[in-house]
Amino acid sequence: MRWGRRGARINAISPGIVMTPLAKDELNDPRGEGYRKMIESSIAGRAATPDEIANVAALLTGTDGAFITGSDFLVDGGTTAVHWFGEANRG
Repeated sequence: MRWGRRGARINAISPGIVMTPLAKDELNDPRGEGYRKMIESSIAGRAATPDEIANVAALLTGTDGAFITGSDFLVDGGTTAVHWFGEANRG
């Protein structure tokens, strides 16, 4: 609250799997199968690109996002929704 009164906008970005060099390496290690299942079962059916996460950051830090504060942006392609509510039906 103190930072808000000083004009700070406090937000968080909670990304899912983002196709970075590290994520590409992890897809080939022992956890890779779990990561691939998570990606395939997500509503988007794919991982994010770094630019997609950067676009959210640009909104939150730019003038278009000036009224957004105290929020957590879940940018995971629907992975969390599938976890809580069941498999995506992409029909």
